[in-house]
Amino acid sequence: MQHLWSPWRSDYINRALAPSGCVFCELASGQLDDAATFVLLRAEFNFVVLNRYPYTSGHVMVVPNEHIATLEAAGEEVAAEMFRLTRLAEKNLRALYKPGGINLGMNIGESAGAGVADHIHMHVLPRWTGDVNFMTSVGGTRVLPEDLQKSYEKLKPAFQ
Repeated sequence: MQHLWSPWRSDYINRALAPSGCVFCELASGQLDDAATFVLLRAEFNFVVLNRYPYTSGHVMVVPNEHIATLEAAGEEVAAEMFRLTRLAEKNLRALYKPGGINLGMNIGESAGAGVADHIHMHVLPRWTGDVNFMTSVGGTRVLPEDLQKSYEKLKPAFQ
């Protein structure tokens, strides 16, 4: 049997087993270094950040600054800005990654598959025909051609 190691996943597993609060609230606080945490843009009510555990290169999330568990609980200004930033993310991903399509998604609640169940966030990720291959479907492993730092360096100027 051969092994394909992805040691970066241990950070995710350890954090999930011993959470120290809401990761999105920590990011929203502005007390952490944006470059180190891959925050691409801070707006009035939301921020845009690279997904630390992406499905594809360029996978970003639009996250409210406020700890909100459901979309219906979001104020009109928060929701409107969230959608505006989602559109901006789509535009930037199309321009920089030239994908065949874009996935948008929000999993509201643990039963819906949310990794952070009590703080909504919109996923925006580029997709290409054939990007789900045997590694993903059979091996349960994703192969990303670009590391997070490179994605951040590529996307950051577009969100200025």
